[in-house]
This record gives sequence, structure tokens and C-alpha cells, in this order.
Amino acid sequence: MTSLPDDPTRLIREDDRDTAVQRLQEAYAEGHISHEELDERLHRSLTARTHGELVSALASLPEQKAATTSTIAAASGRIQRRGVWRVPRILKVESAFGSVHLDLSRAVIEHPVVDIELQLGTGKAKITVPRDAVVDTEDLHTGWKALLYKTRSHPRPGGPRIRISGTMGFGRLKIRHARR
Repeated sequence: MTSLPDDPTRLIREDDRDTAVQRLQEAYAEGHISHEELDERLHRSLTARTHGELVSALASLPEQKAATTSTIAAASGRIQRRGVWRVPRILKVESAFGSVHLDLSRAVIEHPVVDIELQLGTGKAKITVPRDAVVDTEDLHTGWKALLYKTRSHPRPGGPRIRISGTMGFGRLKIRHARR
């Protein structure tokens, strides 16, 4: 979270706070901060209102490294990732029945290219990508319903390339760019 180029006056959401608490607990467990420092930083994180206050509570923590490949799987129910989370280089999503919602608009994307491999049976899927992302769906196979995605007419340079591949069974995939 300390590496996010975000507006420090932006109000935080609960998932931002949860991510900060998790980072602090991991730093304590790995011996990077003392028990007293953990208590003080947790208090600052739990009472923070803006992104800048939250970032200051995480200052000097070692950077987290995203895993190269990660798999999210569920037989049924909902798979959801949103808020501030680290996107691995390859993200595999598997769901037989249920819905999938991946929001990458506020995620930490450390790789210039991210591959999202979908293996979905029934149900809907929605992926929100950053404003400046370039999306490639060439290797995506849809079965029942067509993909809903409107490519950007003038993509901004420097954004990540999101390659979406895999198989959609009877569901529909909707991809949209974040508004901000």
C-alpha cells in the first residue's frame, strides 16, 4: 500500500483498512516491528480517515512481493477481489457455479502484463480494469453468451496489459474500464 500513487486526501474504505491491518500483523509476525510499534500503528490504522493517514501508519514496512501465480477456486458461490490487493503475474480463476467479480481499478499491479485465466461453468463474471489498461481477450472462448467489452478508442500509454484467456461456459463476461 505504501507504493500506491493515490490522492492522500481520499477517504479510505473498510477494505483499505483491513489490508493495512493485515500488513501490520504480517510485519510483526516476521519481526520487522515490535509489539509496542504494532499497537501504535494498529491504532493509527484503525482511526485513519484518509489514504495519507493510512500510508503513514505503514511507513518503513518492507515492500510485499506479489506471487508469480495465484489460483482462486470455488465450486459455487461468489469469488470477489476488490479494493487494494496485489495482482499476481498470472491469476487463475476457477468456478463451476457462481459469480466472479475482479476489480483491478485500485489494485497494486506490479507487472506490465497480467494474465487472467478463467475456467468458468455457469454464472456471470465481471472484471473492472484500470483506466489506462489495454485488454486482450483473443484467447478467451465463450460458450453461451458473447463477451461484453467495448475497447478504448485511445488507450493511454504506460498502462498494464491485461490478457484474459480461458473458457466461459453458460455465463457472460463483462469487462469495463474504471472511471477514475
